[in-house]
Amino acid sequence: MELEQMRQLEAIERLGTMSAAAEELHISQPALSRSVQRLEAELGCSLFEREGRRVVLNDVGRVAVDWARELLRDEHLMREAVSATAQRAHALRVASVAPAPVWRLTGLMVERFPQETLTSEIVEEDAVLRGVVEGAFDFGIVLDPPHQPGIVSCELMRENLSVTLPPNHPLAARRQVTFADLAGETFLILTEIGFWRGIVDREIPDATYIEQRDRMVFTQLSYSTPHCTFITDAPFQSDPVPGRAVVPIVDEGAHAVFHLIARADATDIVARLFSWVRGDKTVPGSILSPYS
Repeated sequence: MELEQMRQLEAIERLGTMSAAAEELHISQPALSRSVQRLEAELGCSLFEREGRRVVLNDVGRVAVDWARELLRDEHLMREAVSATAQRAHALRVASVAPAPVWRLTGLMVERFPQETLTSEIVEEDAVLRGVVEGAFDFGIVLDPPHQPGIVSCELMRENLSVTLPPNHPLAARRQVTFADLAGETFLILTEIGFWRGIVDREIPDATYIEQRDRMVFTQLSYSTPHCTFITDAPFQSDPVPGRAVVPIVDEGAHAVFHLIARADATDIVARLFSWVRGDKTVPGSILSPYS
């Protein structure tokens, strides 16, 4: 169960309807319903009884929401402790929808401000924006730059998804493939890939995924696995894979443009790093106007 799912479960129980919970969480009702369905599938049981427009926790759901509240309290305490430590250490706090743009931002920071440090976490896009607006994060990295007062954005990097295949695979000789071409395949997949996991789940729903959490173990297995894997052209991830065919995926969903966002009233190192990423010729004391 992911933290965002815990927040969703608690909000549904507290507010009583999917629509009210979706409004509070700033997501669409269909997206919330799909998330609940995924959670119930992961747990292998139903959590709610539907009574018209209202949803009521069943016995299993009440146990789940009690644990969710406990874990959310622990997560809140953890955030406060981490935030206090980060402030003492002058670490910049970054939330991103994917890991690769965090690597890009880190590289730019080290190039221009080598004395600074950075802490990061991978969360959903709505949580990134909410965290930046509320001041929980100094920077956010999103796919869709927000158009709202008080938030500035600029393009950070682009990333394109490919599939790697064993040389005897029927698609290995292709110059490009589509998600439809990969239907029914089995993939060795790294779990911490942010929004990309939602993309492949949606675009290749009948694929089989063998999950690996450890990045080093995943890298070692990816050289010899008989299954497909995913790779992108992002820095630190685009090196040639020995003995594998790397075939680009051409669908629109396989191409991402990441944007760096920050509060327009940010000052000091946050303003200076944002301006460096944006390509400003001068280093302001604060970010004065939106830039997309």
